[in-house]
Amino acid sequence: MREPAELRVIPVLGLPEFSVGMRVGEQIAAHTELLDGDVVACSQKIVSKAEGRIRRLSSAIPGSEARRLAALLGKEPALIELILAESREVLRAERGVLITETHHGFVCANAGVDSSNLPEAETVSLLPEDPDASARRIRAEVRDATGKTVAVVVSDSFGRAWRLGQAEVAIGCAGIEPLDDWRGRHDSGGRELEATLIAIADQVAAAADLVRDKASGVPAAIVRGLERFTSEDDGPGATALRRPRDEDLFR
Repeated sequence: MREPAELRVIPVLGLPEFSVGMRVGEQIAAHTELLDGDVVACSQKIVSKAEGRIRRLSSAIPGSEARRLAALLGKEPALIELILAESREVLRAERGVLITETHHGFVCANAGVDSSNLPEAETVSLLPEDPDASARRIRAEVRDATGKTVAVVVSDSFGRAWRLGQAEVAIGCAGIEPLDDWRGRHDSGGRELEATLIAIADQVAAAADLVRDKASGVPAAIVRGLERFTSEDDGPGATALRRPRDEDLFR
């Protein structure tokens, strides 16, 4: 039986306000000491800022569907138009809540379009176009800056349909196994496990969020002690966490 592992979560302090073109991995490497096997967990918001995924509400011209949903939900029509542009499908629109499936395949509120922690009023951030590619790029930037091989998790806050509150989940990752598959293994009593599939990357995202709150100005953390889940190659990314549509029991 493997001994329980100790875990450390270390906030990355002193990071600047990010803007288009800044190298997230390079900045993180400059503001903390990294070890091989560390997992760098960073918020979606700084990645979106660096990748130019910030939009002014005034840039959107609401169409008829956006105006209809805005009236139904009591929201700004321009905001709804931006959400629809980021969405593959609208799944729910009721009680002031808009749940969509994004073009990435994420099911979340408002397609991940968010106005918090932005320096300018009347602007919103969109999710990165390819969060797994973002994670791979940040990983390469850290390696170039330090020579260290780390893993990267890009996280965002998602609600849960059957539980109150939001939790951070991985929307992109590189260099880490996103899932730990225990199916076919045995529990401590010797019983074979049939359904246990542990979302390691999501747990990293949630752990990192515990050392930074929404108003702290700390958008990244280092999770240390998970070397058994990290790898030299980039791995399958957070794409592996998305449930196939034909296994979705809730829509």
